Amino acid sequence: MTPTGLATAPRSASTFPAAPRRRLTADDLALYLVTDPVLSGARGVAAVVDAAVAGGVRFVQLRDKDADDASIVDQLMELSEAIAGRALLVVDDRLDAVVEARRRGARVDGIHLGQSDASPLLARSVLGPDAIVGLTANTSAHLDAVRALPSGTVDYLGVGVIHPTSTKADHPAPLGVAGFAAFAAASPLPCVAIGGIERIDVAALRAAGAAGVAVVSALCAAPDPRVAARKLLRAWGAGGVPRVLSIAGSDPSGGAGIQADLKAIAANGGYGMAAITALTAQNTRGVRGVHVPPAEFLRAQLDAISDDVRIDAVKIGMLAGSAVIAEVGSWLREHRPPTVVLDPVMIATSGDRLLDSEAEQALRALLPLADLLTPNLPELAVLAREPAATSWTGALAQAQRLSAETGALVLVKGGHLGGDEAPDALVGPSGPVREYPGSRIRTASTHGTGCSLSAGLATRRAADHDWRDVVAEVRSWLRESIVAGAGLQVGSGHGPVSHFAGLWRRGGLDAAPGREAIAAEWWSSIAPIRRAIDDLPFLQRLAEGSLPEAAFRWYLAQDALYLRDYARTLAEASRIAPDSAEQAFWAHSAEQSVIGELQLHASMLSPEGVGDETFRADAAPATVAYLDHLRGTAFDGDYRVLIAALLPCFWIYADVGTRLHAQAGGDPAHPFASWLDEYADPRFAEATEEAIRIVTAHAAAADVQTRERMRIAFVRSSEHERAFFAAAAL
Repeated sequence: MTPTGLATAPRSASTFPAAPRRRLTADDLALYLVTDPVLSGARGVAAVVDAAVAGGVRFVQLRDKDADDASIVDQLMELSEAIAGRALLVVDDRLDAVVEARRRGARVDGIHLGQSDASPLLARSVLGPDAIVGLTANTSAHLDAVRALPSGTVDYLGVGVIHPTSTKADHPAPLGVAGFAAFAAASPLPCVAIGGIERIDVAALRAAGAAGVAVVSALCAAPDPRVAARKLLRAWGAGGVPRVLSIAGSDPSGGAGIQADLKAIAANGGYGMAAITALTAQNTRGVRGVHVPPAEFLRAQLDAISDDVRIDAVKIGMLAGSAVIAEVGSWLREHRPPTVVLDPVMIATSGDRLLDSEAEQALRALLPLADLLTPNLPELAVLAREPAATSWTGALAQAQRLSAETGALVLVKGGHLGGDEAPDALVGPSGPVREYPGSRIRTASTHGTGCSLSAGLATRRAADHDWRDVVAEVRSWLRESIVAGAGLQVGSGHGPVSHFAGLWRRGGLDAAPGREAIAAEWWSSIAPIRRAIDDLPFLQRLAEGSLPEAAFRWYLAQDALYLRDYARTLAEASRIAPDSAEQAFWAHSAEQSVIGELQLHASMLSPEGVGDETFRADAAPATVAYLDHLRGTAFDGDYRVLIAALLPCFWIYADVGTRLHAQAGGDPAHPFASWLDEYADPRFAEATEEAIRIVTAHAAAADVQTRERMRIAFVRSSEHERAFFAAAAL
């Protein structure tokens, strides 16, 4: 049947031109926009899509259930023009509309099908091997049907709904994040989550295995879809280390260019990558030569990175010539990372212009693609097409005009004004957003400060910090690094800043040990204590079975007092534990202390059960001292120190109990067999291993001071263990 308003088209991929498209990558699916004409309102779907794509959306699905096929074709034509290859475009259901829109010259990359729509096999046959075919799925039966299809028939699955949503009245029962995770784990194809998704859901869905999130109202109803898209993408990347790409020239002396950028990115908590625009021969005294590789090779670098790595932010520095600038602009429009900081390297320290007029014009076209511009005052004047500002007020006014023209924020740097003050300001279209006063740092170590500043800003912003806070944080770091620069003693001209000076001073250079190393070190550190425990007559006679019953009853009475309050400290560890798994572990350990060990003790101390009679003994000094130590660590409130103090009661008891049980030969007639069996129980060994894992994992992640406090608490508890055994009268 021929859809109304469309020309008849034979169903053969060879009868119309295939849409030229790039290969579907993981980044393409990260943020997926499904259009809605009602939510888009008077501004229209095309305007929403244009803004959202400018904000980083790389996959657009046209969905308009009430439109006829002719209208869908018109909308595809309009969206194809608005997107201009910056994102992939598919349509919901209308296969013939794709055919007709392509016939008219639109770039339509494929189709998304529901379970009741056309067959994926038919769509693949009609649209060809290079088209994108997506399919809605949300049940195990749907997965079985997908597995039965030939490989390559479907590219991805749209899975949902996640939460109830008003944009699809007939949606199935919500899966929730847990249901989505189970579905994605069983799916042979990438799964895009859809249905009622807000920004708060994004990180959890990514952790649940989502290849991306599809949103409707979060973008179509947003006041500014560009800003909303950036926020969603930052939420998608939240929780990991920001991956920051520097597109800039190289400085072999290490003070500026990509070398400075990579140091600045690392110093501000990111993972740095670099695409080199130019090779320079320079040192701290100046530039001796510049070699610009072909622009095509720069594009090859950019494509190689973006084909494999999710890029959270881009810093752009030296762009030597219009061809290079055009290539960067083309790549940015196609890939659109969530954060772009542009440092317009246009004027040398000598005042010479570094770009010809054609390149300057090309650079102006790049400015609207940036979120933040970081020109110095001479560069700001060139970009504003005005004479250089001679006052701070004039510089702010120039920045405001440039921001209004480009839509980007502008960081005004007052260092070129002279005087004792060197203020900065973040400026938007309406004027200063925030000003940052600061005195001038008198030093010759200023080589690469602009590069380092812009790279640091891109990194902190990629970590989802507010721009106002980002500037404050990076200024503080950079000023610290400038002050320390002279200490590097690099070169005889304008030396570099010391990017890691503060980190070196605060954190030192020693690598943090891993869990296994900490466990081995701590266990070794208490070797003398363990040997002293092994030599105690009480334990030797316990293993032999020759220990007097009175001595053993005295020990059990003290241990009952200990276990009562030990269980309370375990419960406190459970209360302040950072996650539910550790909370459950310590709570279960507390329960076992009361139900398991105390009841076993009561069988000899108070046969009627655990009660006042179980705890009637006076606490010996060793018992009081041990419990005071545990209570003190609990009162201190540091979970990590508390669990380190609790660890010896697992570790030493498991070690001693296992060896005593072996010495006793596992004889069921041994007078203390039930107690020896308790501490040699494989379940107690498993609990001990888990306690060691938890404590050493926290120790490995802790700073040096906290790790040392943990070690000291562990050693002190071990000493108390020895004293507790030693106190037993024979």
